Amino acid sequence: MIHSLRAFRHRNYRLLFCGQSFAVLGNWIQYLAMTWLVYRLSNSAWLLGVTGFASMIGILVLAPFAGLWADRVDRKKLLVATQFAAMVPGFALAALAWADVVAVWHVVVLSVLYGVVMAIEVPVRQSLTPEMVTAREDLPSAIAFNALMQNGGRMLGPTVAGLLIAASGEAICFFLNGASKIAAVITLTMIVVPYSAAAGQSSAWTGFKEGLAYTWGSVPLRLLLPVVAVVTFMAFPYQTLMPIFAKEVFAGGADTLGILIGAAGLGGITGMLLLAARRDVRGLMNWIAASALAAGATLTVFAYSKSFVLSLAMIAVVGLAALIVAMGVSTIIQTIVENRMRGRVMGLFTVSFMGMVPLGSLAAGAIAEWIGPYHTLALGGVACMLTGLWLWRQLPELRRHIRPLYVQLGIITE
Repeated sequence: MIHSLRAFRHRNYRLLFCGQSFAVLGNWIQYLAMTWLVYRLSNSAWLLGVTGFASMIGILVLAPFAGLWADRVDRKKLLVATQFAAMVPGFALAALAWADVVAVWHVVVLSVLYGVVMAIEVPVRQSLTPEMVTAREDLPSAIAFNALMQNGGRMLGPTVAGLLIAASGEAICFFLNGASKIAAVITLTMIVVPYSAAAGQSSAWTGFKEGLAYTWGSVPLRLLLPVVAVVTFMAFPYQTLMPIFAKEVFAGGADTLGILIGAAGLGGITGMLLLAARRDVRGLMNWIAASALAAGATLTVFAYSKSFVLSLAMIAVVGLAALIVAMGVSTIIQTIVENRMRGRVMGLFTVSFMGMVPLGSLAAGAIAEWIGPYHTLALGGVACMLTGLWLWRQLPELRRHIRPLYVQLGIITE
């Protein structure tokens, strides 16, 4: 267990983890408050999908370019700027809710703004992590704890939000998200990271094309990024449709919604602890393939379950397996990618991971209006299982191309 904590030997990473933990907690408190507010005002699965789409569309469009910026500018300063910008939607929604004039279109517009900020913040933070953890053998631990941070927020944030909404309404949730970014700014200013501008930079478009060409030319990247994209597109819309299950299947309110999403976060935390306990990246591709299968199977069971206990167990496994797929691929990428290309590749990873969420949310909202939310999630589960089976068939080819890279990095020896 001790070696799984090795990322915390680095002072910079400890500061980054503490500050970003508050920010992520605030993100999830606001997320649940937004979805519950939209469903309370509209009672529409389609508008839930639109809200999920609006909050993440910025990532789909801008993340590749944010990755390019991360390779060209001072990442720490850019990350500080994003935290200041992230305060605006939270405080604006809080003011509108307290004044009792908030409408669905307010939530959608401010979700778009927040998504633009996140589109810049996520790849910058991910590409900054290797600078926080200077020993390569400690990087898998740091990546796992980054994901643990996200799932800790997903477990605690919705639960806290559900209680706060039941007690005093959505406004306090929005305010707390804005305030959480202050802690992130304070810790970031305490981090000391040397920065030197890259020499001989090409144009932005040329740099973007270089990132695409580098990614396409790498067989591991070319095969693994689509797996993340499909699993995210098909599995993660459960978050968007969850208010329907909380209200219609289990006859609950915001507190029930918080417990359901919190269970997925607990599963994600378990998965990240398993990843953090691994000594290196060897064998991780097997985990990714198995997790895609598990995510699909349990999502299908959840879709038709009428038992609250069974649903909690199934959605916890979905959270565990889906995050192992995404963070397992992230660990491999950040291990094998050259430093000069890391920001651009992580931008493309962010599109494959978080960028697919808005498309999946919009599609799930539309399909749920047509065939119902239960069949919609089951369809996503089947697609995840087929993706896992496909990846199993590709494992020999993946190993053939990735082994020389591991040898070069000293992870394995001939």
